[in-house]
Amino acid sequence: VQLQASGGGLVQVGGSLRLSCVASGRTFNNMAWFRQAPGKEREFVAAIRWNGGRVYYADAAKGRFTMSGDKPKRTVYLQIDSLKPEDTAVYYCGVGNAILSSLHDADQYHYWGPGTLVTVSS
Repeated sequence: VQLQASGGGLVQVGGSLRLSCVASGRTFNNMAWFRQAPGKEREFVAAIRWNGGRVYYADAAKGRFTMSGDKPKRTVYLQIDSLKPEDTAVYYCGVGNAILSSLHDADQYHYWGPGTLVTVSS
């Protein structure tokens, strides 16, 4: 299984970015976005369950983050609007078969991509 995320970069406060992640190899039920800021633990952002296509968000991500997915292409996207300095982090995509109540748990994801760095300057 390989995952490759892209789309990160340096952006000013208030700007937008669209991250992409494509998976190859074995298929899993869910794909998710997590992020890890310097000195902090990896935190859940959003996940999509391919069976039904519904997206689930962390409470902190509701409103400015929009996750979408293209199942045939095994690709997920994360649109981030109104970027803030605290959004600065490495954004990772992961795949797994977590049940609904565990989508937020990073330990439930079997494979991760190398991440893409988002830096928001003020």
